[in-house]
Amino acid sequence: MLENFHKNNYLDFTPKHYSQLQTQLAQVLAHTISVTNPTCIAHLHCPPLIPAIAAELIIGATNQSMDSWDQSPCATILEQNLTNWLCQTFGYGSNADGIFTSGGTQSNLMGLLLARDNYAKTHLNWQIQKQGLPPEAAKFRILCSEVAHFTVRQGAAILGLGENAVVTIPADANFCMKTAALEAKLAELQDQDLLPILIVGTAGTTDFGSIDPLAEVAQIAQSQGIWFHVDAAFGGALQLSTQHAHKLSGIEQADSITVDFHKLFYQPISCGAFLLKNRANFSLIRLNADYLNPEINEAQGIPDLVTKSIQTTRRFDALKLWLSLQVLGVEAFDAMVNTTIDLAQSTAKLIDGDRHFELVTKNPAINAVVFRYVGDRPNAVNLEAINQQIPKQLMLMGKAVIAQTQVHQKTQLKFTLLNPLTQVEHLQSLLAEIKVLGQKLEQDYQKK
Repeated sequence: MLENFHKNNYLDFTPKHYSQLQTQLAQVLAHTISVTNPTCIAHLHCPPLIPAIAAELIIGATNQSMDSWDQSPCATILEQNLTNWLCQTFGYGSNADGIFTSGGTQSNLMGLLLARDNYAKTHLNWQIQKQGLPPEAAKFRILCSEVAHFTVRQGAAILGLGENAVVTIPADANFCMKTAALEAKLAELQDQDLLPILIVGTAGTTDFGSIDPLAEVAQIAQSQGIWFHVDAAFGGALQLSTQHAHKLSGIEQADSITVDFHKLFYQPISCGAFLLKNRANFSLIRLNADYLNPEINEAQGIPDLVTKSIQTTRRFDALKLWLSLQVLGVEAFDAMVNTTIDLAQSTAKLIDGDRHFELVTKNPAINAVVFRYVGDRPNAVNLEAINQQIPKQLMLMGKAVIAQTQVHQKTQLKFTLLNPLTQVEHLQSLLAEIKVLGQKLEQDYQKK
């Protein structure tokens, strides 16, 4: 069916009768990943909340553009109020501010951008926005865990610093940054006359859901006057959890925070935010255009959100998070987060107790579970190929969508348990299916 759809491509854009369109749409939807399915558990790809889906219709129909007040008057106020609430929720004071973004990639880029420009202004008396990169830019270094998100490297490249400006710090057995190694690396950089401008902590690594020791990293950053950014795209929702918010202790000390709402806040893609401890630092990216946000607007107290964003035209995405919180309340988000973490911990125990599997994430901090099929022969030469085949075969059979990743040069299987409606029974059945499939693949390889 997919091959037929690709072959036909349906790019004849003459007006169609409803029945013909219905047929074409049915073919599209028949082969769309069902994110609400309890065994669609590969990625940080959530089932969206019904209030948020309803809000998407309103967002599209009203088509507010969040760059200037005259294009989005009430929407501007609502987003700003929600941003203020988010800053308070993450422990920031009255000087904080933020902006909604397309997600973690953009938010992390903004963290790197402001850290870079702030360092140049503060330490070098250099305005990158006007003067470009300073001569010392080749010495700039960004430090993060070896399992931090790839957008740290990507952002460094986009900002003209290059991927080689990113220095990775070893992680411990739980995939959390080693603070002793961080301190040692900072001392080494100083000896090499290099300039650490930013430390990135991660609150929820993509593969493992691991959380760096944020309070310790914050203390190290503060002691050396280095900008501290926390990538909480995955784990930010734990701040709403009565059981698990303590895992983010220290996040309130970050100079900036990334948080995604299209993950554990259950919003349709895309929806994220960038939070800033000191709103004055937004001046590093402020620009004025006479037609859009003239300087007189600021003097008159007219809020044009474009001054805080690297986007100009921008959707009213704040509405869907606001409506979801209004309908469900914070308590529902608390319950959903707790449910998925409980499920991950129960699943890890199931896997750990089965000799056919080898568990990597012994005690999930959030809801990612990483493991490997080993069958009856843990040292079999074909295990790498078998683990690579399992996700593909499960998807082709319509059984599940699971992910694969690499740990210690070995292919691993991964469950990302965002769906609060996924039950342990679903995963028991899926693990049984994986065992059967693994054993069949073993037999097939032995016949070759």
